[in-house]
Amino acid sequence: MRHIILGTAGHIDHGKSSLVKALTGIDPDRLKEEKERGITIDIGFADLAFPDKDLTVGIVDVPGHERLVRNMLAGAGGIDIVLMVIAADEGIMPQSREHLAICDLLNIKSGLIALTKADLVEKDWLDLVSEEAKNFVKGTFLEGAKIIPVSSRTGENVDLLKDEIRDLALTVNPKTSGGLFRLPIDRVFSLKGFGTVITGTAISGSVSVDDAIELLPCDIKTKVRGLHSHGRAITTAYAGQRVAINLQSVEKDALKRGDVAVTPSSFFRTKAVTSYFELLHNAPPLKNKSLVHFYSGTSETIARIILFGTDELKAGEHCYCQLRLQDPVVVMSGDRYIIRRFSPLETLGGGLILDASPAKRRKKDSLDDVLILHQGSLKEKISVKIDQSGIRGMSMNSLNGWINQELEDIRTAVRDLVAKKEVLQLDDLLLHMRSYRLLEKNILQFLDIFHKKNPIKPGLPKEEVRAHFDINQKLFNVILSGSKEIATDKNIIRLQSFRVALTNSDEQSQSKILELLEKNPFQPPLKDELASELKTDQKKLNDILHLLTKDGKIIRINESLYLTKESYDRIIALLKTFFTTKNEISVAEFRDLLTTSRKYSLPILEFLDSTKVTIRTGDVRKFLLKK
Repeated sequence: MRHIILGTAGHIDHGKSSLVKALTGIDPDRLKEEKERGITIDIGFADLAFPDKDLTVGIVDVPGHERLVRNMLAGAGGIDIVLMVIAADEGIMPQSREHLAICDLLNIKSGLIALTKADLVEKDWLDLVSEEAKNFVKGTFLEGAKIIPVSSRTGENVDLLKDEIRDLALTVNPKTSGGLFRLPIDRVFSLKGFGTVITGTAISGSVSVDDAIELLPCDIKTKVRGLHSHGRAITTAYAGQRVAINLQSVEKDALKRGDVAVTPSSFFRTKAVTSYFELLHNAPPLKNKSLVHFYSGTSETIARIILFGTDELKAGEHCYCQLRLQDPVVVMSGDRYIIRRFSPLETLGGGLILDASPAKRRKKDSLDDVLILHQGSLKEKISVKIDQSGIRGMSMNSLNGWINQELEDIRTAVRDLVAKKEVLQLDDLLLHMRSYRLLEKNILQFLDIFHKKNPIKPGLPKEEVRAHFDINQKLFNVILSGSKEIATDKNIIRLQSFRVALTNSDEQSQSKILELLEKNPFQPPLKDELASELKTDQKKLNDILHLLTKDGKIIRINESLYLTKESYDRIIALLKTFFTTKNEISVAEFRDLLTTSRKYSLPILEFLDSTKVTIRTGDVRKFLLKK
């Protein structure tokens, strides 16, 4: 089934809602106030089914009053084709112009023009209005569109218009269901026995009953209890459909128009977007840093517009800009948006969102990356975005939620970038090779600085370096294994070119430590006693002890106790002799064997247990080495 959305547009009281009712039999004016006053206040909905063509055209009827353009915009985001309604007895009016400009800025590709109330005017007048409509749409997406006089009261040409809608809808490329699910919410209400229901036009992906969904920017995760489209229960909703979603365990007051229902854990909120902007030909000049009203999907907020490369934009001009938003919104690269003047409210222009999570920019920064995000291929855009993510990289999931494209197209582009060694992919992490090389360079510099400050330390613990740069463990391992300039020794890393540089004083300290440890081999001075004897601080002593341990000259028993290698070898020899006549040794026997105290014998025994020389069984030890 093809699902296409048609939106009405036009001035107030030009008969949009009456025409929708004549076409579908459904009155889109659902509010009591609308029926009492005879004007459309909020967006309404209806549908046209063409079973023989496997086609459903969902209709979004928008209000025409100038004060209700914000409501019109809430319904315009998912429109595929436009039905521009012009009353034959009045002709082109202000909201006809503003609605057409909005539809043009939203990049709607096609539509029809209906001259309503045709029964109220003479044919000559109708011909004049038709000619006026032709001139009105010149230079827009409606140039060359069919103009059909209709009367909702008499039914004149209603069937013809219905046929034209069908034929035009069949030429439209349906919205993709291959992307992530996204539905900007335009209505929130509750039904007795069902709970909270949201409605909107699914603009990408699909969703089924019992699926998990996320509601943003309010950060609510829930499940789909039920789905309806045009009053009919369905099990799966697809992009292009008008959808009502019954939510599980969500309070109505927690949601509002402008929130978005999406695939969980894939989208993000933003308060800044980089974009391409066009100022309308009849708009007043727009100064840099002006406050404006921002509209995208069903969301609306106030924004400050930062123009790139100019201090003022004049009518008909365009530029790149950044919009800094008062409230968070959920948008993607490739979405359209509209800007209205802060006061008085009038449409100024609009354009294309290029980056919904932009990097910080300085005034002197080049716009080369922005130009690629606007005009580049999908692969080029993705490369730029991953590059901008720096050494943190970007997850594949985040990339999917960043750009409004088919997921398979995104995957294909990433595969090509990886194959060309432009991007590194580690599971879900994507890192540009420029960032990879920068990260490696930063690690090398970090090690170099450390070595200069600590000439007798062999290096740094791997985890300490990784934590300093706060990077993914797998990425860190790839850098270590791939770098020819970094050496790894167990859990210590250093520069390949680094060699420990001992001063005369350090060498004298080493000799003195060995002398002190050997003087009383099984009852040597503890570390704090060594520091006192050498008149050195603990940090310097630790470095020298570590170096002696690494060189195999001493054995570290625990944090405080060290033995020379010769003393340790004598202990092993004594044990081998002891175990030629006995099968086990007690702590007391070991103490006597070394002619030392329990203070020393016990930690030495525990060390021998840990290194699998002995094994403890109850209160005694058995020898594990070959005798």
